[in-house]
Amino acid sequence: MAKEFICSAASPVVQTNAGKLRGFVVDGTYTFHGIKYADAKRFQMPQPVAPWEGIRDALSYGYVSPILNRETASGEVKIPHRYWPKDENCQYLNVWTQSLDPQAKRPVMVWLHGGGFRDGSSIEHVAYDGENLSRFGDVVVVTVNHRLNILGYLDLSPYGEKYWNSGNAGNADLVASLQWVHDNIAQFGGDPENVTIFGQSGGGGKVSSLMQTPAANGLFQKGIIMSGVYNGTLCPEKPDSRPLVQAMLQELGLAEEDIEQLETLPYEALAEAYKKVSPAIQEKGGYVGCVPIPNEYYPGDPRVVGFTPHARTIPVLVGTVIGEMCTFGPGLPDRRTRSREDQLTYLRKFLRDKTEELVPLFEECYPGRPITDLVLLDTFSRVATKDFCRKKAEHAQSATYNYLFTFDFPIDDGTPAWHCADIPFVFHNTDKVPVCNIPGVSDQLEETMSSLFVNFARTGVPTAPGLPQWDPCVPGDLPTMLLDRECKLVHNFDDKLYEAYLPVAVNPKDLHEEEVTMLH
Repeated sequence: MAKEFICSAASPVVQTNAGKLRGFVVDGTYTFHGIKYADAKRFQMPQPVAPWEGIRDALSYGYVSPILNRETASGEVKIPHRYWPKDENCQYLNVWTQSLDPQAKRPVMVWLHGGGFRDGSSIEHVAYDGENLSRFGDVVVVTVNHRLNILGYLDLSPYGEKYWNSGNAGNADLVASLQWVHDNIAQFGGDPENVTIFGQSGGGGKVSSLMQTPAANGLFQKGIIMSGVYNGTLCPEKPDSRPLVQAMLQELGLAEEDIEQLETLPYEALAEAYKKVSPAIQEKGGYVGCVPIPNEYYPGDPRVVGFTPHARTIPVLVGTVIGEMCTFGPGLPDRRTRSREDQLTYLRKFLRDKTEELVPLFEECYPGRPITDLVLLDTFSRVATKDFCRKKAEHAQSATYNYLFTFDFPIDDGTPAWHCADIPFVFHNTDKVPVCNIPGVSDQLEETMSSLFVNFARTGVPTAPGLPQWDPCVPGDLPTMLLDRECKLVHNFDDKLYEAYLPVAVNPKDLHEEEVTMLH
């Protein structure tokens, strides 16, 4: 059935602080693409956009941040992507809403995209589209672009006061976007006092770093971190950026007194210089940018420096998927039909004399799963996420909830959930990602996951029809909701498994090479 589309000179038009914007309506969902929320000079702090006269169109997505390397299409059946024109003038956001009544006060969900702090955009994944989530949950959905990599996270502070926060300029863009939401979202039917920021992978890292950023205090009330806590996400302490900057200057034929020329050189020249000099510096453990740094703007990773007094008050939903990086490669043939002895033979290639110890621990955690899934266990985010939850739970001012997405997908004889696999379920967009669909199964899981995310945004408690009682984390007890065909709550359930598995954990690269051999 065709959707109803409305867009005229007079409707829908919204008055923002800076001027009027015209969007469009699709089946009752008011949609505004490419809203400019800030401007900024290179390496400097964002500023509010200048007011305008008349009505501006919000009918096209705005520019996305340039990235260091050319995009390549790979694995699109698992994670379908979209690409878009790039420009460092990329401070744009998008809004989907069910009402333009300033008194509607719908919950607001602001999505921070993945790709670390180097790559990605608000529209990169097909599943980032906010229409279905807004309609399903009756919420206002906002997705945000901001400066990335060396544009957003290159510390030039030793070279001048105007660069004092260049190492966190990308996060400063995000704060500016949240300020825009606070100031304008009521005109889009949203409640500026009930804003949840949520993000996956690097987007989850952005959530945790904004929780720690005093400039963002009061601009959001809740946080959701999806596969976004992992070792090495953020700098543990303020680094010395001079070796990197000096190497870039030398590569570009410039001296330190020419530092301001970095503001006007083409981005491509900066990127090529950075890519040429940074590997050697990184190999020595030096600063290579592209992540937030601790300074007077941002105190640092809460797992290292502790949660700020304000961060302790923010309810958080934090989760991972069962496979993360280990299940990006080809699937294991006949995974569910191999004999137990064949599965043990396969495991012994990787785990050797630890196999007999690990298999019972795995089966206790995951009864009914093929034991070969043991080598697919997430070593990227699960342990770090548990550490985050336990440290946050030490502060009783707000609740911390933990989940683990353990769904099997209908590809390559069944593949455990990979990094990003839960996003379509949260956004109610499994219709846009064919690999997510199992008739009569995936639609119910989608309802559950969208519901619990929306209800957490609405009330601070993740509930959904048919979902078991979900206890928050407390000192000594880490309840984890397993999200799958059947959802259940377990307590401290995989601690012993990971304690035994981590010393012999399989490198995903080695695993995928073995699987390719078996496939051929």
